[in-house]
Amino acid sequence: MSQTKPFSISKKIVWEAYERVKANKGAAGVDSESIEVFEEDLKNNLYKIWNRMSSGTYFPPPVRTVAIPKKDGGERRLGIPTVADRIAQAVVKMYLEPWVEPSFHPDSYGYRPRKSALDAVASARQRCWRYAWVIDLDIRGFFDNLDHDLVLRAVRKYTQCSWILLYIKRWLEAPAQLEDGTLVPRTKGTPQGGVVSPLLANIFLHLAFDEWMRRAHPDVPFERFADDIVAHCRTQEQAQQVLESIRCRLAQCRLEVHPVKTRIVYCKDDDRPRGYPQERFDFLGYTFRPRRSKNRWGKFFINFTPAVSADAMTKMRQEMRRWRLHLRSDKAIDDLAHMWNPVLRGWIQYYGRFYKSALYPVFRHFNGLLVRWAMRKYKRLRRHRRRAEHWLGGIARREPGMFAHWFLLGVRPAAG
Repeated sequence: MSQTKPFSISKKIVWEAYERVKANKGAAGVDSESIEVFEEDLKNNLYKIWNRMSSGTYFPPPVRTVAIPKKDGGERRLGIPTVADRIAQAVVKMYLEPWVEPSFHPDSYGYRPRKSALDAVASARQRCWRYAWVIDLDIRGFFDNLDHDLVLRAVRKYTQCSWILLYIKRWLEAPAQLEDGTLVPRTKGTPQGGVVSPLLANIFLHLAFDEWMRRAHPDVPFERFADDIVAHCRTQEQAQQVLESIRCRLAQCRLEVHPVKTRIVYCKDDDRPRGYPQERFDFLGYTFRPRRSKNRWGKFFINFTPAVSADAMTKMRQEMRRWRLHLRSDKAIDDLAHMWNPVLRGWIQYYGRFYKSALYPVFRHFNGLLVRWAMRKYKRLRRHRRRAEHWLGGIARREPGMFAHWFLLGVRPAAG
């Protein structure tokens, strides 16, 4: 490494950052350069990143923004940095993360090594059994409204490394490029989609929320996945007081509790007979609500527990329709299994962790698509849906492991 550079940055780290970016794939940024194009001159491109970062002359290009529809009818702006910029951000993350990670709260689960969304759901499930009330907290436009000065102040709590602070400031201030090419200056917020953004969010909320909760409300446990937060209280009065306290705290941090999406929820079960207007909440793709469950002795009872949310099931069905499976009559059924089993397994592994029977309707829908495919592919099955269902059931009995979801539904898949 050259000793004439003002900043000491390892070439090896730049290479490892590139490998991480490549593994995560991702779309092209404002320069329309894909990872494949970037790799055509890989050695030179990586050298440029290292040289400019080491000399202090690296300036991030604008961030391409894409509008993502939200379920409430609004839009979320996803920021897509260039490949080179994602590598540069990964370099900073690889230096900064080991310094801050040991300080993070154990109930912060988002974008952290050895922690997952399912860990957060499991913890929330256990606590809903012990605490009767939940604060379902939504921070209005969190990533879009982060105050730059406060973010930099938070990062300085963990490092005084001048080049890390320099580049984080430049990334925060990099303009956004809209679909029509218009450049929009950024005076607040950090783009969702940036490599370093989740780490900055965790640093900020660790100080703004996690540590503050530990001091101000040590008897109120919570789970936080980035800006998705639930907190557990013993009484309705405590939940109301804590929510008002959180509202004031976030206002001090120049953030706002969403007035509509934030709710106090009652975790109703057999031991909590009283009613309350809000008895369900969504968290990380799961809906928590009272459900009929069976104990080890076969007795049914009402249990407040998570299962795949209606929104998640809708998205899965929409994804299945995008596959246009009925038009793939050139494929054999085992080809279809090979194509889609990785996705099906992923859904089962995530959404099937808790109350997996809630997934049955989604996979019955998929079986219905397979029936439709069979009716189109084989002349003898055309206009004979029941016969096609019987044909599919026969395959399932002979080869129950062909499709990843068939074991959930039993040997004979019911189409629907």
